[in-house]
Amino acid sequence: MSAPPSELAPATRPSPVIGRQRLDRVRDSRLGRALAQYGRDILRTPEGIVPVERGAFTKVLLLWAIARIVNFGMLWGFYSIAKAARWGFGPDSERLGTFWDYLTGWDADRYGQIAAQGYPMSLPMNVSGDILPNNWAFLPVFPTMVRVLSGATGLGWQPVAVLLSLGASLGATWLLFVLLRTVTKPQPAWWAVVFFSFAPMSFLFVIGYSEGLFMLLMFAGMLLAIKRRYLWILPIGLITAYTRPGVLALGLALGIVFLVRFFRRKVDPFPVREWASLMASGLVIAAAGLSWNHIAQYVTGTHNAYIRTELGWWLDYVGNDEFTPFTPWFRQAGTHLGVVGIILVIALIVAFAALMWSRPVRKLGLMVVAYGVSYGVYIFAVFLPQQSTFRLLMPMAPLLGDERWSSTPRRRTAILAGCLVLQAVAILLLWTRGNP
Repeated sequence: MSAPPSELAPATRPSPVIGRQRLDRVRDSRLGRALAQYGRDILRTPEGIVPVERGAFTKVLLLWAIARIVNFGMLWGFYSIAKAARWGFGPDSERLGTFWDYLTGWDADRYGQIAAQGYPMSLPMNVSGDILPNNWAFLPVFPTMVRVLSGATGLGWQPVAVLLSLGASLGATWLLFVLLRTVTKPQPAWWAVVFFSFAPMSFLFVIGYSEGLFMLLMFAGMLLAIKRRYLWILPIGLITAYTRPGVLALGLALGIVFLVRFFRRKVDPFPVREWASLMASGLVIAAAGLSWNHIAQYVTGTHNAYIRTELGWWLDYVGNDEFTPFTPWFRQAGTHLGVVGIILVIALIVAFAALMWSRPVRKLGLMVVAYGVSYGVYIFAVFLPQQSTFRLLMPMAPLLGDERWSSTPRRRTAILAGCLVLQAVAILLLWTRGNP
């Protein structure tokens, strides 16, 4: 009895020619051409790059000093108004004390508590079993530096916290300048630093917050990645991981850089020394960025202590549902605005994607684009949008190197004026009269 034809016929395999034809069709499609152009733009050697000239630091220092004087001037003005009007200040709406108290209120006061007392061994709860806001939400590098410097100098923690914030902001401003001078022309790089210095939330640089220190470290990591000194990113990333939440964005950006360089290794050599150090830095940063929850859980004996602590700030906005990544923005918008809110969130996602797709942003290069995308994804994945969102977006400052921001004198003037006006509004609503 003869075998069925299906058993006699050899198994068919896709023709290599057919596979190549399909690949060619994808490449020749409109989407394929657009993606290819996107890749070429990101990976192209930047045009118009010139070495940082002698005296540039003095110029940046002068800019930084003027911006900080403006910060202090606005803060003193609103402090004086609040004092005269007897406004309550801080989470407990207490009467204002000294100017130092004003500069170290809100979260800065929590850093002072950690510097003096460390972290609590047990967590506060309400009658429903929800963890309430507590000091485990604040990472230890900044308060540790405050404690050490205060002990070494004999100064109180308040002036030390403000001086530390000031010094870190100078470092962050200079590193942002050097970073952008590495990837774009001098004019957009300079104006990006100007806008960064006078930004609406730049008053944070003269109060006892860790924002300046966090950005100094993040910009240092980015600059090292651009210069391909990957192993040096590891210790910087470790410190960053315990300074302020957000280092996972740097880890993700390094992962993107690793993949791009791996797949381009034939045209851009990727030696073992580089890929091993890049992989080590990325993995260590990712692990460190996830570790604080385990540390808090171990010390307090409370499951997911850090995550549940962060959710304590969400109770008044969206209730006590469990945390699910990539849902906070939809939860907030849906809770307060319904379907309209969901549509607005989707519109924001589309707008951000369009920004990152735009050619002027692509021209900032692989690391800046990878970091911008990663930080945007991080904020969207884990943070609930509220008044804190404005300061949380500050580390995306490298995107200010987009040449469209500074393309004409009229535009530069309008943006700078807008920064100053919005800074006054922010100091009033997000510091003096409301939550930062």
